[in-house]
Amino acid sequence: MASSSLGRRLAACLLNVSEAHRKDLVETVAKAALYDTEGIRRKGTAVLNIFNDQDYNRSVVTIVASIDSIREAVLSACEKACGLIDMRTHIGVHPCMGAVDLIPIYPLGEEVGVEDCAKEAQAVAQGLTEQVQGTSAFLFGWADVPLERGLAQRRKEMGWFKKIPDLQAIRPDVGPQPQKRFGLTGVGASPYVMNCNVTIDTQDITIGRSIATAIRESTPGGLPGVQVLALPHEGAVEIACNVESVKGAPPSNMTAGEPWPSFSISGQLYCHVPASLITMRVAELAGRQGVGMKGTALVGFTPHECRNLAELALTQGIAEFWKDQRRIRM
Repeated sequence: MASSSLGRRLAACLLNVSEAHRKDLVETVAKAALYDTEGIRRKGTAVLNIFNDQDYNRSVVTIVASIDSIREAVLSACEKACGLIDMRTHIGVHPCMGAVDLIPIYPLGEEVGVEDCAKEAQAVAQGLTEQVQGTSAFLFGWADVPLERGLAQRRKEMGWFKKIPDLQAIRPDVGPQPQKRFGLTGVGASPYVMNCNVTIDTQDITIGRSIATAIRESTPGGLPGVQVLALPHEGAVEIACNVESVKGAPPSNMTAGEPWPSFSISGQLYCHVPASLITMRVAELAGRQGVGMKGTALVGFTPHECRNLAELALTQGIAEFWKDQRRIRM
């Protein structure tokens, strides 16, 4: 990643909120990250992208700022979301537990380390539960001290994958017993996680689940760092992948004609599976069952794209960068 005085302190938050049908509401949440209650713009903060998924009834807002100021922007967006989204009336096919379902903080700049991100994530969790009475949170990744349990493990422990989570059985890390209105929010920090969704041309969820199992990291021969669900989506099945960055150099035996993107955090090398390899593997597995492909979509950006676009947006003073998205590959 190119280096600049601005870029070296950058961090990102891919804020997941449980609403997509009301796009104006989601934009209001995004703008809360950018402007204070007086309408004055926060310097050095931009929203790069807003991804809405109607079937999932879930949106992802990509907020970028200096690690020194990202907390304020994220908390403001979360407070607005909690005031506008009521989980008692939420309907969507994607698992979720909270009005603000996920707050992951990722380092983008060379001067942003593990401790910085962990500290800010913990402060966001504490701040959210103090500013919005009745909210509660669990911690994951670097913020989950000292165990540093990953998001998939923590979600499983909290019952996130259940169709109807038992809120009374949950013991949050921060805040009171979860309430039905706000639900439960996951807050954490980790190396960048890319979201890559591959749609196969079938309505048979069983086929989708077999493919999801085959490419999941925990399966022998699966793809490193890939956590995956198969979900019904727009009359087909989507293989929805969280692509976590993993430590070390890319494996030499897994390629799809494209190098694995890599980067360094606090001197530690990380890399992640390219979307092309995920697509190739899904196409191969689907083809064995006579099923074709419909397409691949990235929810937001790769780590390199996120860093570069953050510098561009902030250097040019474009706070509402998502409105310029037509020229960006999605």
